[in-house]
Amino acid sequence: MTVALMWEARAVAGRGEELLAWARRQDLGRRPLRRETFRAPQDRVLVITWWDAEFTAELPELPEPAGDLVTRAVHRWRFEPVGDGRDG
Repeated sequence: MTVALMWEARAVAGRGEELLAWARRQDLGRRPLRRETFRAPQDRVLVITWWDAEFTAELPELPEPAGDLVTRAVHRWRFEPVGDGRDG
């Protein structure tokens, strides 16, 4: 089965590029099937990693950045795929 881990953080105003660079430098210790990094308005950074693992498996996740870099605690979610990828 495949599990997707999502990690989302919001940087202090004006420090989005710094948070993005920090997230891209983080080594998970293991290589996921896939890893993608996104940015959005309001200095938000999103990282999604895909793993070949059971939903409840212990998997490496990005840590919390330094408190002076973000405006709140990181949001984390775990998802599993459903269906064949075609909705509707």
